[in-house]
Amino acid sequence: MKKNLIATALVSALFISGCGDSTPKQTQAQAPLVVAEPVVSTSHQQGKSYIGRVEAVEDTNIIAQVSGYLQHRHFEEGQMVEKGQLLFTIEPSSFEAQLAAANANLAQANAALKKAQLDFNRGKNLLPKGSISQSEFDNLTATLLGAEAQKESAKAQLNLAQVNLSYTEIRAPFSGRISSSEVSTGDLVSPQSGILTTLVSLDPIHTSFSISERERLELGMDRYKGDGGEDSQAAEVQLILENGQPFEHLGALDYLGNRIDLDTGTIAMRAVVPNPDYRLLPGQHIRVELREVTPREVLLVPRRAVQTDLEGHFVMVVAEGNIAERRNVELGKQLDEGVIVHQGLTDSDSVITQGLQRVRNGVPVRFDAPKQAN
Repeated sequence: MKKNLIATALVSALFISGCGDSTPKQTQAQAPLVVAEPVVSTSHQQGKSYIGRVEAVEDTNIIAQVSGYLQHRHFEEGQMVEKGQLLFTIEPSSFEAQLAAANANLAQANAALKKAQLDFNRGKNLLPKGSISQSEFDNLTATLLGAEAQKESAKAQLNLAQVNLSYTEIRAPFSGRISSSEVSTGDLVSPQSGILTTLVSLDPIHTSFSISERERLELGMDRYKGDGGEDSQAAEVQLILENGQPFEHLGALDYLGNRIDLDTGTIAMRAVVPNPDYRLLPGQHIRVELREVTPREVLLVPRRAVQTDLEGHFVMVVAEGNIAERRNVELGKQLDEGVIVHQGLTDSDSVITQGLQRVRNGVPVRFDAPKQAN
């Protein structure tokens, strides 16, 4: 009987000892398998994208300043013209005749003034001797003043005739691309006949867009003076073309509106962009990226690591002892490399990217090799 009791006790002890050795192994085997990746620190230019419209810096209508028959057109429609280049010629003969008459009137006024000066000087010498009366001297003085006024009037008429003659040659006020002509050779043109053609400048060119009040504050535009000083270099402008490719030349801000639009809650902004190859044209829609000039260090995590619940966005990090720990995060812009995290993580953290469906806060985890996406 004693032998049976002793044998039973030994078997029980061995069984209990065996169970005690297998418990840690069983717990470790039950820990979920996960894949973790380190938080990446990288430099990034913070910015925002907007829809903008390309506008010409200079855009003018060419209109005749005098009346006359159009003698010649000196440009090809749609071509680039230089500042001062001759565009139209109006028949100048009548204006040349007016100039000649104005020159003759000025010569006549000079002659009358010369005679009035001589008469005045004689009278000035004769008055003390009593050879002429004071009334006669006063008449000589009035004649001299009238002759001087006639000369000034003749000079003004000459200047007007010269200006009118110069208007018979219509020249480009600035360099740019000219449109089609609205008139033909031989047409009678005048200031009332309307637009002859239009001219727009293409280099540099303006890009107009609007930003919200909140974005204006986030990007520091509340300190922007818009006077072309150093603060205009606080942000740079990158244009994205319709094909998704970035425009090769960066722009700079040169205008900030003076009020918030009550309907949209936005404020107008404008950038000036070099356009030496004339790739940008007025009226073109374009995407505008307004971003900081100086990059800043940011933290990136893979997009698949971010989860969302009623509390907001969060990630699961691997804490000390391979324990899964929840971290609430504040997200920023999504990049090709991942999502920017503004708050909640450090560059020494590792976030769980695979196996998240089996992970709970405070649960031990095991590590597995990452699975490649098909």
